Amino acid sequence: MQFRLVKFGTLFAASVLVLGAPFGWADDHNEDEEEVPFDEAFLFFELNNTDGDLGIHAKIDGDGWKRLTIEDTKERKMLNVRVKGRLRRQGLTEFFFESAEPTFDELDPEVFFARFPEGEYEIEGKSLEGEELESDTLVTHLLPAPPQPSINGVPFVQDCDEDAVPVFEDDDLVISWAPITMSHPELGRTDEPIEVLNYEVVIEIDDTPFKTTAILPPSVTSFEVPEEILELAEEFKYEILVREASYNQTATESCFEVEEAD
Repeated sequence: MQFRLVKFGTLFAASVLVLGAPFGWADDHNEDEEEVPFDEAFLFFELNNTDGDLGIHAKIDGDGWKRLTIEDTKERKMLNVRVKGRLRRQGLTEFFFESAEPTFDELDPEVFFARFPEGEYEIEGKSLEGEELESDTLVTHLLPAPPQPSINGVPFVQDCDEDAVPVFEDDDLVISWAPITMSHPELGRTDEPIEVLNYEVVIEIDDTPFKTTAILPPSVTSFEVPEEILELAEEFKYEILVREASYNQTATESCFEVEEAD
């Protein structure tokens, strides 16, 4: 089990130029060169089942690169990135983005999925040494069913602003959920068997930089909140996320309060 406790984070952002139109690679592109795959190349969807919104994400990692493109199932470029200036000499390796995630009232899920159809998407790049980088990633509409967590047997709260938030004593607090074995019952490819890659538990404290994440294997469907976390505040938000083998993921959010044990 991976466990990371973060109280204060520093965000570092690299400046790149993102272009909406294709740029020429003719100067240094040799079609006969052997292409090197990225170490990681995922294009996937994330559903927040509580808020009702969908977004598309990318996670790409590999040797240092100066150019990157993503092509859809019809080989049309949907992302071009060209690193400029001194950052180009240094190169980039890990690259992550997530799209805007309008609610279903603003963007119907069927329209969203039509915008990003299932199939092979191609991720290409140019390394600092001039090598061609290329990986294919399979995009599917297979979203995991939403987890239904409970805390010490008490079902999760659907709406923390409207529903009564459960209160627990600040010891032996366990979040648990049933194993997820099927796809979402209403969105994407419904009611199909899935393979869970992992679960993720995220705990946050509102109006603070505190955020802690635990990555759990598919065989583990519970998480005991460490006592040192419960001592930090009285009100907490948490999220249970299930990640399917293609990296598509579905999250359920809720909240709880704690009070000192007698």
